Amino acid sequence: MSIDISNFGNYNGETIKLFSLKNKNGLEVKITNYGATVTSILAPNKNGDIENIACGFDTLDGYFGKDYVENSPYFGGTIGRYCSQIKDSKFTLNGKQYQLAKNCGENNLHGGVEGFDKKVWKAEKIENCVKMSLSSKDLEEGFPGNVKATVIFTLSSNNELKIEYRATPDKDTPLSLTNHTYFNLNAFESTIENHKAQVNTNKRLVMDDSGAATGEIVDIKGKSDDLSSGKIIGDVHKAMGDGFEHFYVFDNPEFKLQEVARISSDVSGRSLTVSSTEPCMLLYTGKYTSDAIKRENGEQYGKYRGFCCETHRYQNGPNIENSPKSITKAGEEFTSTTIFKFGW
Repeated sequence: MSIDISNFGNYNGETIKLFSLKNKNGLEVKITNYGATVTSILAPNKNGDIENIACGFDTLDGYFGKDYVENSPYFGGTIGRYCSQIKDSKFTLNGKQYQLAKNCGENNLHGGVEGFDKKVWKAEKIENCVKMSLSSKDLEEGFPGNVKATVIFTLSSNNELKIEYRATPDKDTPLSLTNHTYFNLNAFESTIENHKAQVNTNKRLVMDDSGAATGEIVDIKGKSDDLSSGKIIGDVHKAMGDGFEHFYVFDNPEFKLQEVARISSDVSGRSLTVSSTEPCMLLYTGKYTSDAIKRENGEQYGKYRGFCCETHRYQNGPNIENSPKSITKAGEEFTSTTIFKFGW
């Protein structure tokens, strides 16, 4: 395993770095400390051809392009303090109501206007991994407490990208961190509708008209969006009349690492197996992603051209009674691990 460091651009007078993690099998993951963001993943296909399978850009400037900023798809970013939507951009904690920015209709999305994905993280190479650290101040984006957060990215010889999150607040506060990488196992030669998706549960959260979870969990066994036996994504899109934005829920009361999903493509021979300690995963197939967005080399992104497997606490957890570990107590440590294992 090797790690190379290069300059990725400049932001507010600071040089932004790009860390390239590569193993002996030809798998390479590039991560910048702007937003602790995965910018590309190079992986072989069944013929040995190495191609990029993640949405992103080759320069920092790409993340500030007009089409990208206006669409705001959060390519590859580390999301925090609390990922996904919080209903009405507010929550009550310890008898006090906290007001957050309304950046998704009336709701708060992905930590607010300037979430963790838009921060410059302190980054360092440690043996075979990259550690990124961030301090978030009390009432930043409206959230209580000072928080010290770290994300550790490790690429293994058996083609696993392990992402470990740690965060400690000095006040009780909502915390739910995730990674927002979009994958296309066919290297963007097609949409992801010919991919096969398996998600190891038949339960999901119910969302209201605003897109926020109500707290109700429904059994979808036998329904079109039940992926427990594996289905072709395009077939399910057709059956639902829409793309995926589904928050699947797993039985994992002890927050132990377990396999939660597997996506594969017969075209490229690539597969992605997702394991996580988290109780929830958003399967998102990019139904809102703008077709105007491209990588600098012309690589085409857009609707259904990438899927996300975002592992996290319950969406709208701060407003859902008994939502598992949506609040981290003062002095306690938030911990979360997700592993993306690539095959070909």
